[in-house]
Amino acid sequence: MSSVCPKISVLTEEQIEQVHAYTLNLLANTGIRVESKQARDIFCQASGCSSDGDKVFIHAEMVKQALISAPSSIEIFDRCGELAFRLDSNNPKTHFGIGVTNLWYQHPDTDEISPFSRKHMEISVRLGQALNNCDLVSTPGVIQDIACDRAEVYGTLEMMANTIKPLVLLVSNRHQFKDCLDLLERLHGDLAARPFIIPYFNPVTPLVLNSETSEKMLLTINQGLPFIYSSYGMSGATAPITAAGTLVMLNAELLAGLVFAQLIKEGTPVILGNLPAVFEMKSMISAYTPQTMLLNLACAEMMAHYHIPHSGTSGSGSGWGPDLLAAGTLWMNHLTSCLGKVGLAPFVGGNFDSLVFSPTTVIYSNEIIRQARLFSQGFMLDDTCVGLDEIQCIGAGGSFLMSEQTLSLYREIHKQHSQIWPGLCLEKWQAESSPQAIDLLRHHAHKVLSDLRAPDDHDELIEKGEAILKVTIS
Repeated sequence: MSSVCPKISVLTEEQIEQVHAYTLNLLANTGIRVESKQARDIFCQASGCSSDGDKVFIHAEMVKQALISAPSSIEIFDRCGELAFRLDSNNPKTHFGIGVTNLWYQHPDTDEISPFSRKHMEISVRLGQALNNCDLVSTPGVIQDIACDRAEVYGTLEMMANTIKPLVLLVSNRHQFKDCLDLLERLHGDLAARPFIIPYFNPVTPLVLNSETSEKMLLTINQGLPFIYSSYGMSGATAPITAAGTLVMLNAELLAGLVFAQLIKEGTPVILGNLPAVFEMKSMISAYTPQTMLLNLACAEMMAHYHIPHSGTSGSGSGWGPDLLAAGTLWMNHLTSCLGKVGLAPFVGGNFDSLVFSPTTVIYSNEIIRQARLFSQGFMLDDTCVGLDEIQCIGAGGSFLMSEQTLSLYREIHKQHSQIWPGLCLEKWQAESSPQAIDLLRHHAHKVLSDLRAPDDHDELIEKGEAILKVTIS
């Protein structure tokens, strides 16, 4: 018995070693700028690092030691303490999530844009809970109808109360980040025992470990949580315009972050990756292209080589709604992610350069992910599956419509068809007044959103959380 499994490989072993050599050269000779004195001291107290002003130079032995001490797999749990998934660099599988810190909300029925509100946070998180191809929920938006000095804490409360799935937590304000962790701990108890919270941090590209990120990393590591450390680079603006230059530079940023984490505490679980984009000079926005998708896969292969769990791009942001523009990028990203070595793809659902959260885009993406996963599973090739005896029995010119294999497997094969759009022949499409695909998608989205339900403990958590915040934020 054998399985036919499609795979994508971007880099050869020789090229991986070449990227690593370029990266070590960059870290040792160009170095990174470290804004925080505390972070610089942590670097400089270790052998293998040197400094010049706010520049820190990291040498190969220090990188090697960090790669040895960092875990190669990380278990992620749901809020109830059940294992949700395992990020295993030796056997990468792609786990998708919705999010990411959008400022606006795109209404499913009309595509109208309005400021992202607390109610939108509730809807978005419950949608992530409901979709069976969504493995986690990232911060979907930044609440605009609550004062900015407390919006992210209230957003975190809504995230916890409206799903039991793992949460990727993006909090921009360093003070609110600590408040968020404190709130989660008071509501849940020990966060590190069975971690369902994954904080997310970015350095500043190119080659800067900024003070706010280093402070959040210290808090997270002391809390005992795993976290994502991800570089966001735009080729031609914040990164070299070539794919090779972008790959090497972003890889250097990631390894610098890994070294810093392991210097704080050996064995700290870290998920590394990047969000590669290109800078569109005509429109002054970032964009995803075939080059950025290749970089996403190449980064994943570098992390697999390093035995470090990976987080990559979700391909969201290019659309103007649940449209052809969004669909093309999402299909390219989700399919290649499943065929490559991408670990997490946590930010599905944004449009307009990831400024606008679209529930309908998320629901469409859920269907794309389902089909991409089915494609990546391949098929079995053995005597039973080929069925030579049945082919011989039916013979030339026969029909397999009522064959034993067809009757026994039809229901399973039928599940691979779209769960949103019916298969209409031309005559039936005309008879039904020529329905448009977008209208059927909206109808499906309306049904999904109408059926959303809160976890059983939602009201209890909201009441308890608001009581805590009333005392702590006043």
